[in-house]
Amino acid sequence: MTPNLPTMVKDARSVDDVVEVRAPYDGKLLATLDAADGETIERALRTAHALFHDRSNWLPKRRRIEILDRAVEIMRHQAPMLERLAAEEGGKPLLDSRIEVGRAIDGVRSAAEALRGQAGHEVPMGLDAATEGRVAFTTHEPIGPIVAISAFNHPLNLIVHQVAPAIAAGNPVIVKPAEDTPLSCYRFVEILREAGLPEAWCQALVVKDIGLATRLVTDERVAFFSFIGSSDVGWMLRSKLAPGTRCALEHGGAAPVIVAADADLDLAIPLLTKGGFYHAGQVCVSVQRVFCHASIAEQMAARLAEAAGNLHVGDPLLETTDVGPLIRSSEVNRVHEWVLEARRSGGTVLTGGRTLTDSCYSPTVLLNPPDHVAVSQREVFGPVVCVYAYDELDEALARANALPMAFQAAVFTRDLDTALDVSRRINASAVMVNDHTAFRADWMPFAGLGRSGLGTGGIPHTFDDMQIEKMTVLRSQAL
Repeated sequence: MTPNLPTMVKDARSVDDVVEVRAPYDGKLLATLDAADGETIERALRTAHALFHDRSNWLPKRRRIEILDRAVEIMRHQAPMLERLAAEEGGKPLLDSRIEVGRAIDGVRSAAEALRGQAGHEVPMGLDAATEGRVAFTTHEPIGPIVAISAFNHPLNLIVHQVAPAIAAGNPVIVKPAEDTPLSCYRFVEILREAGLPEAWCQALVVKDIGLATRLVTDERVAFFSFIGSSDVGWMLRSKLAPGTRCALEHGGAAPVIVAADADLDLAIPLLTKGGFYHAGQVCVSVQRVFCHASIAEQMAARLAEAAGNLHVGDPLLETTDVGPLIRSSEVNRVHEWVLEARRSGGTVLTGGRTLTDSCYSPTVLLNPPDHVAVSQREVFGPVVCVYAYDELDEALARANALPMAFQAAVFTRDLDTALDVSRRINASAVMVNDHTAFRADWMPFAGLGRSGLGTGGIPHTFDDMQIEKMTVLRSQAL
């Protein structure tokens, strides 16, 4: 029997409709969830607002650390179930879902460590007559009720990145996962409650009416809005935030890679294959645009195509699967249309370029698609890597920097000066040398530039964003 999950809003009694959660690979119905109505949205906001404004009942730091530490232990014990759940609802192959769950567990631990290691600082006083007899120092306080909206592509780890820092910082949080992949989120919230977090401090819900989601985000009681998802939606919601609501936005990019003439292709090919086709390319920093020196471009593209053609595409729950489905069949159709446009416009399809099933698309390598087509201009978010030949490094950098979005980038070279030159001149928040663009450690800064986002992600950085630094100035004749 298919389970039905109620909203995880304290004392919620009414629903708007139900949301079906289906496996993207075969359409199997995994669960139904009650969708929040307007009354439930109001109840969640009222609960979070009341919690924050009753300062006498804020969760002390010691208790927050205990809750997060217990959550780590529960997640370790439940790791096999969490891995299968993430793979089934999101379509990421089981091998990669295991890595995601491991990262999520470490992310919860990192949130507790951020709290343990945080300290204020002394603000200089006594420097002139006006500041004599005073000492000043800072402490940290929670910022207030947080609303987090998440994406589908990492159904557990993205939720951890938004919710665990919120809990560590002492904020009540309302989280709305992607409607395609809410089950991992709901399970994580259950784990936090099993670990001792009072249920009102973390509430989860889904909606069917986008207007209700907008109402949740733009309410004046929201102190901080955390968003991971599409650029169009994120910037639209940011434009409607209530005065005073702070926010962090994480969108996507069209990650550029510069491959110099002296690059070690034996090193580069497997890394670019992983970075381009991991989770069927549904990663915000997935390898997409590879600018390769003309002297080796055809050779490199052919080798990349061979590697892509050897990837096993299919059921994400099988140990042998390298590439799983796209999240929806409509995405398969969109990706195919973009590839066909590139081919009609003069790009060469070296491998792939076809739909395999309603849910799976073949790993595709394109050689020299024109700069004006969609695969060169927009985020593909599918298993497509484009290789472009260049003659001069200045040309490669100009083309890499031509888009209004920027996130992570990479350069492959044996020459230190070339690596540093590219790192200095390429438009990116992080540059990987002799590695793919999708490398990430969850404690490092992770930031989209331009249309790709606002603010800096990463567990300790999100933890800082979700607090205020309060200064106390003490005046005493004894000083």
